[in-house]
Amino acid sequence: MRILVAYYTQTRNTEAVAQAIHAEALAHGHSADLKRFRRRRPEDLNEYEIVIVGSPCHHSDLAKPVKRLLAQLPQSPPFKLAGFATHATYLPEGSDRRRQLHEEWAGRCVKSFEDACRERSIPWAGFFGCQGAPSKSIELFIHRAIFKDPDEWAEYKAEIHKHPSEEDLEKARSFARGVIDEIG
Repeated sequence: MRILVAYYTQTRNTEAVAQAIHAEALAHGHSADLKRFRRRRPEDLNEYEIVIVGSPCHHSDLAKPVKRLLAQLPQSPPFKLAGFATHATYLPEGSDRRRQLHEEWAGRCVKSFEDACRERSIPWAGFFGCQGAPSKSIELFIHRAIFKDPDEWAEYKAEIHKHPSEEDLEKARSFARGVIDEIG
């Protein structure tokens, strides 16, 4: 099976997840390409059976270059699409506050992938979300806008800088296995 893992990254969080997904595809004997996001043309994707696209989360949604690609995908292409995103917020589990923060700061990522698939009749193969350490400028924004309380800030900062962890990368590999097994 031919698989493309294409990703856009700025802080290397998304790249680490993309590499884990790509390695998993190769480990299972598939022909897999790993390509950093540059102006991907939609027609470049037609040679694959599975396209897995990765993006950092910007303003609670996918990065603009990824959204542009999704907007340009043709109707009913020959591939199935899966997506993943890295974000500098909590996972949507645990306290109500953590779930609310995730929805507010990363909630549109999966919806953008699903909408593109629905609008263009592309088989949707799933989504993986992963925490990632923020850039310095985003970290400062988060501190000023969200975690103003010193204790809450310290807790957040101690947790977020651990990601993506080896456990996160194993979850990414498991996500890749699931996508490949479902389609293969």
